[in-house]
Amino acid sequence: MPDLTHWGIFLTAALLLAITPGPGIFYVLSRSIRGGRQEGVHSSLGTAVGGLVHVMAAALGISAILASSAIAFLVVKYAGAAYLIYLGITTIRQTDKAPALENAAEGFSRNAFHQGITTEVLNPKTALFFLAFIPQFVNPAGNVALQFLLLGSISVSLNTLVDLVVATLAGPIGQRLRSSVRLRRRQQQVSGGMLVGLGLYVALADAE
Repeated sequence: MPDLTHWGIFLTAALLLAITPGPGIFYVLSRSIRGGRQEGVHSSLGTAVGGLVHVMAAALGISAILASSAIAFLVVKYAGAAYLIYLGITTIRQTDKAPALENAAEGFSRNAFHQGITTEVLNPKTALFFLAFIPQFVNPAGNVALQFLLLGSISVSLNTLVDLVVATLAGPIGQRLRSSVRLRRRQQQVSGGMLVGLGLYVALADAE
């Protein structure tokens, strides 16, 4: 399992990523604004289940890679570090445009839970993110699949907790995100800088 230092870095990174507005938050926010708090909550729970599907799939894949080749696992870690740096730079360079919340959840349906699952499962960026983020904190000498499931579940839980808060406070949050360019810029800079720093940390730590 990860040591205390890696646990601290993981929890800090996962929490900061969870509270930074992204596609998941905007999806739940849009559903909440259009369909009310209940639909937002159901959407949040649906995306949580979809996220866990990605976590389980990635856990099986990474475990299989480690079982076949420790070198291959190291390659995955370096590729993940590079991807995190790329995500960070992309986040920092994003233009400050207000999210189109009114159009983000087309196809209103009362079956928000199942739509949330489908939306998340079919999102390839979620799969790529877990493949890049979680392996950085996995100890190859331990049970990789178990570690991956634990860390991934914690990450999904933090994201869901934030989504539930967003669903509950949809009105004020939506108005603030629409109007505050400075807030969005700072969130992008902090999140992007953290991703770049995490990627560099992983690469340099492995190089020692």
